[in-house]
Amino acid sequence: MAHMQPLDKSTTPELADDFAIFEKILGFVPNSLLTMQRKPEMVKAFGVLTKAVMSDDGAVDLGFMRLIAHFSSRAAGCQYCEAHSLIAANIHGVSQEKLDAIWEYKTSEFYSEAERVALDFALAAGSVPNGVTPELFAQMREHWSENQIVEILGAVCLYGFLNRWNDSMATDLEESPNAMGKRVLSQGGWDGGKHVK
Repeated sequence: MAHMQPLDKSTTPELADDFAIFEKILGFVPNSLLTMQRKPEMVKAFGVLTKAVMSDDGAVDLGFMRLIAHFSSRAAGCQYCEAHSLIAANIHGVSQEKLDAIWEYKTSEFYSEAERVALDFALAAGSVPNGVTPELFAQMREHWSENQIVEILGAVCLYGFLNRWNDSMATDLEESPNAMGKRVLSQGGWDGGKHVK
């Protein structure tokens, strides 16, 4: 159960536009931001950073950026963000078949070699201590431009903030990400942990 209950989204009317960003990304306003709204400036700043990292005109596909977020969250152990990132990936064009094969990304026909390397990079970059080696960075350069690498690492870092926030708050997981977690992630040991009542 959450350490702090989310407030209704109408509590802070000046955040309506900021909340709309996340409704577009997830289909709902996440409990993490409904809790964070106790400090409205944080929600606003996080919205600005999210728009910059997950830009519609970025060089990396937005659905794939959510898979990057998923793998960095997996490395951090945040079950809340693991499930959320898959919902966002699906909304942004990643097929359910590809999501269903996420545990087999290293061998699945749904993932390219470039994607495999980037997902390995996300796991390494999301780990503590950081696991990015010169060899892994060289592999990234074989498949991704410098601008793309910056965007990919930006997604890892964006979710690093969320991983710490949601695991520390034990944020309650909403219905649709919980269902996605049960469908896709439970086969790898995911159970929602402290985020499920």
